[in-house]
Amino acid sequence: MTRLAGLLNETLETEMSLHRAYAVEFGISRAQLEREQPAPTTRAYTDFLLRVAATGDFTELAAALLPCMWSFSEIGQRLATQPAPGDKRYAQWIAMYSSKEFAELAAWCRELLDRLAAGLPECELKKLEEAFLTSSRYEWQFWEMAWKMESWPI
Repeated sequence: MTRLAGLLNETLETEMSLHRAYAVEFGISRAQLEREQPAPTTRAYTDFLLRVAATGDFTELAAALLPCMWSFSEIGQRLATQPAPGDKRYAQWIAMYSSKEFAELAAWCRELLDRLAAGLPECELKKLEEAFLTSSRYEWQFWEMAWKMESWPI
């Protein structure tokens, strides 16, 4: 429970503080940020995660949540091997997601899923694989959404 509380704190405090600071730099107030409607991909991804949390078990939820943590850690670490970007926002993002602490959290999440999945029957492993793959696809779509500045067409 302590590790899960640490993960929650990392997400709600550390990670979200960085994103709120970005909003301030772009002249977006906290009130504006909180009123913003999620883009279609964000809505679909979060609805998927909420459905898994409501209808699946803890192991399936761990499988669905893992791609976010793992991919951000991998991307951050790979970007950290390159020369630092001139824009401090990119540099801050890379520093956060390439950090030893974030990598340790991602490793713990992978190890947790491995422990939870150990010995499960094939039909249960298939559900975990599908949750992991669906979230992985949403992660890719999340990056595409940001790149294309996706919004609702109407």
